[in-house]
Amino acid sequence: MSTATATAAPAQQAPPLRKKSLGRRVADNWQLYLLLLIPVILTFIYKYIPMYGIQIAFRDYKASKGIWGSNWVGLDWFERFFTAPTAGRMIKNTILLSLYSLLWSFPIPIILSLMINQVRFPRYKRVVQTVLYAPHFISTMVICGMIRIFLSPSGGLVNLIFGTQIDFLTESSAFRTIYIASGIWQDAGWGCIIYLATLANVDTTLYEAAKVDGASVFQRIMNIDLPALLPMAVLNLIMAAGSLMNVGFEKVWLLQTDLNKATSDVIAVYVYQQGIESAKYSYSTAVSLFNTAVNLILLFIVNRIAKKASDVEFV
Repeated sequence: MSTATATAAPAQQAPPLRKKSLGRRVADNWQLYLLLLIPVILTFIYKYIPMYGIQIAFRDYKASKGIWGSNWVGLDWFERFFTAPTAGRMIKNTILLSLYSLLWSFPIPIILSLMINQVRFPRYKRVVQTVLYAPHFISTMVICGMIRIFLSPSGGLVNLIFGTQIDFLTESSAFRTIYIASGIWQDAGWGCIIYLATLANVDTTLYEAAKVDGASVFQRIMNIDLPALLPMAVLNLIMAAGSLMNVGFEKVWLLQTDLNKATSDVIAVYVYQQGIESAKYSYSTAVSLFNTAVNLILLFIVNRIAKKASDVEFV
């Protein structure tokens, strides 16, 4: 019996797939591109076309003359803002209020989502979620009215608990605490929804394997839940940093008094006062443009830091 030797033929490689042109992809999925066209047009109309008016920050804008008819003044309005007596205080208050809000408000939804995820009774879990979500649907004006009632020196809940008669809204040192605490109460429950959705997609076999290996609840949270939440947390941090200078105007405006302006005087309120109340359109636009420029710079800085820390880049 002879042994036949055969030379194996080289395996034939499949021909590389040809990349479709953009026109072909659009033709194949024209329905999807048609749906995409609607938000693109709306974004262009309401977000980009109005940017044409930014130039009034560099002009002495007169409504009777129009934008092009108004005199060009360059950086005069910016110089006037930076030399204003209250400019330093406003910038400081805006930055501190935003940083403190981010420092205290950012981790709370993550902690809440981790705690809710450990609840094993579905009915109780739904009740907890509903109670936490409810404050988000209360308007800012109603929230501020409730704050004034709770902090009233005559019969307010806080003063009744501590047995005092302090008007906290007239205390500059208490304004930031009031603003941040009410913001956490109003938005923390709503903010944890996206983290709960992320945890719901975690493979349950990971928890089962961890239990078999003897991992405690804390160890499962640290080694399974937190790594799963990290990309979403980084994205939310970048988005929050991009609006760091945009302190909520409505709440500050409604809670501000003449006695707490030392800590409540922020750029957003100043822009409203100068632009709407005093009709200084060019000046208020210049201040708002400065605020936006700082936000843009912070957005890129935080994005780069997040990229180096976690190898995640979204911008």
